[in-house]
Amino acid sequence: MTQKKGIAILGSTGSIGTQALEVLESYPDHFDLQVITAGKNADLLITQAIKHQPNSVVITDESQYLYVKEALKNQDIHVYAGAEALCQVVESSEVHVVLTALVGYAGLKPTLRAIEAKKTIALANKETLVVAGELVTKMAREHGVNIYPVDSEHSAIFQCLVGEFHNPIEKIYLTASGGPFRGWSAEQLASVTRAQALKHPNWSMGAKITIDSATLMNKGLEVIEAKWLFNLRPDQIDVIVHPQSIVHSLVQFEDGSMKAQMGLPDMKLPIQFALTYPDRLPTTFPRFNFMDYPQLTFEAPSRDVFRNLGLAYDAMDTGGTAACILNAANEVAVEAYLNDQIHFTDIARINEATLNAVQSQSTPVYEDFVRSDEEARAFARGRIK
Repeated sequence: MTQKKGIAILGSTGSIGTQALEVLESYPDHFDLQVITAGKNADLLITQAIKHQPNSVVITDESQYLYVKEALKNQDIHVYAGAEALCQVVESSEVHVVLTALVGYAGLKPTLRAIEAKKTIALANKETLVVAGELVTKMAREHGVNIYPVDSEHSAIFQCLVGEFHNPIEKIYLTASGGPFRGWSAEQLASVTRAQALKHPNWSMGAKITIDSATLMNKGLEVIEAKWLFNLRPDQIDVIVHPQSIVHSLVQFEDGSMKAQMGLPDMKLPIQFALTYPDRLPTTFPRFNFMDYPQLTFEAPSRDVFRNLGLAYDAMDTGGTAACILNAANEVAVEAYLNDQIHFTDIARINEATLNAVQSQSTPVYEDFVRSDEEARAFARGRIK
């Protein structure tokens, strides 16, 4: 039997993290859970630690350190706290694969540290590549590190490319469900409620990514992520709305042939593929039945109504830290929306204003990304009425 893979799950209490733990639990002979981490959800982290018995846990909210440590005092588990601890645990020699399932900009620094430590990256934190794709991919090449995508769309592209890596891509199509407001007008969107926006038709996700899906910002971020993952130009990446969410994405090659990866919407499959590649382990997941879906439909998204998608392409065209600025603005705007401080349509308005106002650094180093993120957040907060 091959050696077990030591796994670190950054963000184990979120939607991806909890599903990843289910995957690991199904294959005890293949995986050895080394690290789980949480931002603020100490109670769930404690429950997970007692059940799954990792070597270490990290709670990044330092005010909860003593609470977590006391709860786990009778367990053979190391307890750490703070952002720096998050970066240090991924460097352990017992960790082979780091699943970055943190939400937002917070995933960047620990991912960079994991790359420096030559760990394989299973990337569920798209913002890492959105914010600093040029820096991350350059470091991965320099350290000989593979980045395996966990997003269902990017996993689909990756799966279509297995055995085709020597063949140039002509174009890729990222599919989008269209979210809960597919076909709505800009006027209708102005009165969207928080409850409506949090009700995704096909996927079960955390609040931030669900709102991003409703505004199509999630698809915009995925377009930027795809550019870096697959070394593509913006004009080689297209988005197509596919309400059934069965075709997860497609690759078109230079001979005109297309490959698609299909299946029922279930995030455990791309999580498992990233952790087990190049192997496919048997699963008990429900199987797709063509007769249940006699029609698969496709349509173009409206960039006029869902302005965030166009802003993502604008940020790619600008380059430098522009995507970092857009992501920072969006994180601020979505948080404000979830706190009932702004209207649904204000998210794109704040994003656009910030992208236009904050100066992008054209040849950035790490510190430039940090500075652009801070400036964009400050500007976006100033736009919240």
